[in-house]
Amino acid sequence: QGLYSSVVCPGLVMSNMTYRILPVFLWKLLMPIMWLVSGFTAVFVKAPFGRFASSVWLFKQKPEYLDSLVKYHSCTSGLGKCYVEPRKMDVDEDTAEKFYQKLLELEEQ
Repeated sequence: QGLYSSVVCPGLVMSNMTYRILPVFLWKLLMPIMWLVSGFTAVFVKAPFGRFASSVWLFKQKPEYLDSLVKYHSCTSGLGKCYVEPRKMDVDEDTAEKFYQKLLELEEQ
């Protein structure tokens, strides 16, 4: 029917939305460590706009050329450059087909 579905992951995003989960003093202790770790891991997105990198990149692609068993992650290099990294999901094609058939059954109901 021309519908395509893809999975995106925004990565770990540093924002003030999570400050109320933990006490403020704990965040003040954790933030320097988080910034240090962010230089060594690609899935820690430093810039808030970076979390949309995978969604925007995916929007610009031709869906028929994308792999349906891949998750597209928003990543940031150590220098702060945003990019998208495809990673194979831990789902085999038989399981994916079973899920798809079940969705079709649910749609008919």
